[in-house]
Amino acid sequence: MRNSGHADLPLHTGTVPKWLADRMMIMGTLITESLIENFGMDEVLVRLSDPLWFQSFGAVMGMDWHSSGITTSVMYALKRGLNARSKELGIYVCGGRGKYSRLTPDELITIGDKIGLDGNELVRNSKLVAKVDNNAIQDGFQLYQHNFIVTKNGNWAVVQQGMNANEKKARRYHWCSSDLRSFVEEPHTGVVGDNRGKILNLTDGDAGTARSSILGLSVEHPEKVLTEIAQIGKPESEMILMSGGKVDSIKKNTPIVQGSLFPEMEDAFPVGDDVSIQIGGRSIVMPAHHEVRAEDVDLKRLGGVLATAYETQPKDFESLMLTPGLGPRTLQSLALVSEVIYGTPSRFKDPARFSFAHGGKDGHPFPVPITIYDESIRVLRESIEKSKLGYNDKSDCIKRLHQTALNFERNCAPEVDFDAAINYERSRSKDWDGRTV
Repeated sequence: MRNSGHADLPLHTGTVPKWLADRMMIMGTLITESLIENFGMDEVLVRLSDPLWFQSFGAVMGMDWHSSGITTSVMYALKRGLNARSKELGIYVCGGRGKYSRLTPDELITIGDKIGLDGNELVRNSKLVAKVDNNAIQDGFQLYQHNFIVTKNGNWAVVQQGMNANEKKARRYHWCSSDLRSFVEEPHTGVVGDNRGKILNLTDGDAGTARSSILGLSVEHPEKVLTEIAQIGKPESEMILMSGGKVDSIKKNTPIVQGSLFPEMEDAFPVGDDVSIQIGGRSIVMPAHHEVRAEDVDLKRLGGVLATAYETQPKDFESLMLTPGLGPRTLQSLALVSEVIYGTPSRFKDPARFSFAHGGKDGHPFPVPITIYDESIRVLRESIEKSKLGYNDKSDCIKRLHQTALNFERNCAPEVDFDAAINYERSRSKDWDGRTV
């Protein structure tokens, strides 16, 4: 999942209300716990390192489906929930936004001392990651958030975000230690943000000579460097760079390295205002519009989810149906939660679909249905707790929800009246204690 892509994230301001933040903490922790139970701690790092999964994860928890705020709110929710159970789950979340990002080194030293990891090495890794994304990649975004996630085994992931206030854009950067071979050469698992065309990217695979040249210049006598700089701008001047023990001649005005962060994506993601989601590999360009439109969602997949919720027979999910108060609408949410846990990477190319689990705090595609959200939390928590005791009926049912939706999708090709689906949700919003902010 290295270099898994990038997406345009409109820069949104505001805060997450307590009624949503607390539920996001619980839901995010339960989904993470289920991932650990089913696939192990390292799978959590892999998922967090996938830009498309991360966006879907935030959407299923009720955040604005396309907003830059997903990064801050999801990581804050995980830090609150996972750190309270870090001894049990074996995973720690450090850092945060603004001043909290600067506390990361102290947090890593404390964790290292507590569980026997080299805290200084973790701090070095954290600083290197931030320096690379802030300095080696000069794409117009200034880092303002840095989260370092580490397991008790010493493996780690980083999710950090930069801002371009003038263009009202945000870019999210993803790292994962499992695939990391070099901090300075194509280190990312994914970068989420607006394609800016030609940028200075010293982490590009073809920039090795440039990095060596810069390193050579850094140890040259200052007078020699200043002499060469003084020649720049003269009609026939050439800038001489020392590289690998030989002299390379680079004509003036030739950039050290010029190319997008992902050169193969330049044609697929044009710079400018996007009117719809654009997909390419593990990349996604998020549109600026707030409302969820039919073109933002894979309607066949959404049809599979809705058919699972409203057309399956109660006997298919007896242990879930016996849960007091659980109805088709909660099955709809749980089917999408199940996909976040058990779905393969190809299933997350339309993050907007996951907002049909618990809506969005901005009211799109519909207000957050608190009653349904709480039922989803209750059922998921109970399934995890019972599975620890060897009673797997509920956890098996939640896993089977995803498979049932796949079967509907593949074999029945259910048709979805997209507008009718949203109108239904909004017509029931009051009954389900729908809320927005």
